[in-house]
Amino acid sequence: MYELMPFILFAVVALALVAGFPVAFTLAGVALLFAGVGTATGIFDPVFLEAFPNRVFGIMTNETLIAVPVFVFMGVMLERSKLADQLLQSLAAMLHRVPGGLGIAVMAVGALMAASTGIVGATVVTMGLLSLPAMLRAGYAPSLATGSICAAGTLGQIVPPSIVLILLADVLSNAYQQAQLRMGQFSPETVSVGELFAGALLPGLVLVGLYMAYIIVMALWKPEKLPAARRDGDGAAESGPWQLLGLAAGPLFLIIAVLGSILGGIATPTEAASVGAIGAMVLAALRRRLNLETLKATVYRSAQISAMVFMILIGASLFSLVFRGFGGDEQVAALLGAIPGGVTAAVIVVMIALFLLGFVLDFIEITYIVIPIVGPVLLAMGVDPVWLGIMIAVNLQTSFLTPPFGFSLFYLRGVTPESVPTAAMYRGVAPFIAIQLFMLILLAVFPSIATWLPGTLY
Repeated sequence: MYELMPFILFAVVALALVAGFPVAFTLAGVALLFAGVGTATGIFDPVFLEAFPNRVFGIMTNETLIAVPVFVFMGVMLERSKLADQLLQSLAAMLHRVPGGLGIAVMAVGALMAASTGIVGATVVTMGLLSLPAMLRAGYAPSLATGSICAAGTLGQIVPPSIVLILLADVLSNAYQQAQLRMGQFSPETVSVGELFAGALLPGLVLVGLYMAYIIVMALWKPEKLPAARRDGDGAAESGPWQLLGLAAGPLFLIIAVLGSILGGIATPTEAASVGAIGAMVLAALRRRLNLETLKATVYRSAQISAMVFMILIGASLFSLVFRGFGGDEQVAALLGAIPGGVTAAVIVVMIALFLLGFVLDFIEITYIVIPIVGPVLLAMGVDPVWLGIMIAVNLQTSFLTPPFGFSLFYLRGVTPESVPTAAMYRGVAPFIAIQLFMLILLAVFPSIATWLPGTLY
């Protein structure tokens, strides 16, 4: 029975989360319950819990994690400045004679906003509210319209600067240090946010390019499903490249400045995030969207999201301590090590498990619950930490698109009119899922896609 306790603990947590209980309190509450039962029966040593205050203090003083609320503030401020709406209108107006032009515009703006906000749900809902009505009015097939929006929204997982990558970098860094200590290397290396950003840059750009290429091919092959937008006499079609450049210059400069300063080693993620937050406020002010009410709403929303992230982190820290107290990390290592096929088979099994967990758990939950368990084992087998991080991000991005449980589909369904059937949404995301799987295969066959740039820069 003792050997099964870590897996029973994990299963109970998963069931409670599926039932809808709050993530952070579920992690901490179930872990404490199991620790209590284990202590009473003599199969758990409560000394493991003595490390919890140090874990919380470590979270409070973690310089990387300080960047999270600042990046969240930047994304929320850009969202409230209505910049995406103006960009979409101008870009769509420029491409109004091009079959599939509106779809290309949606993908471009979606990628830009995904990089800015880094939160899948916010991007999918925002793009759904802004672009879906316009795409349906233009005569786009509902499946292609909803599929494009879902795919564009999930780019926030992989396109830097992304909050997801910041959290993943922190967890992978800890896992990498544990793996090195187990192997007897007592001066362990770390994985920085900059390395993961650099590793995600090429795969992210390739994905955006593949998405756009698919839209162009479909527009040429079946133009009736992605027709050119009709001029409606409202002046939107008169938008020129200079107007578009004026709208896009601000957020593009902001993202390049934030990302460039991190990749170039000029600023830490926290310092770069602060520059981004100030820049977002300046952009909102230039568009006359910055006032006391907007600032209060942005701060309140940012505090909500940040509090959720950090409470999950604290709950996950307690969960991981109890899981280790039952010997879970050793059993997972033995289980993965016993799989025939060695490292390759272990990575495939973990990727399949993460893909399936992506149906029921959010990225933050998986990052703080699952990665600390399997990460040290895979990294101790010699897997490159940056490559592993990018594979995980792309894998979960695929999971969030896959019917019937993909999170992106749920988010978009909430803002999609009843006239668009759910089956059409499922058909629409299928080609983008195929593109994601192709990207995973590319990364598996050519790891240098993810490792070349960080290896060159660092």
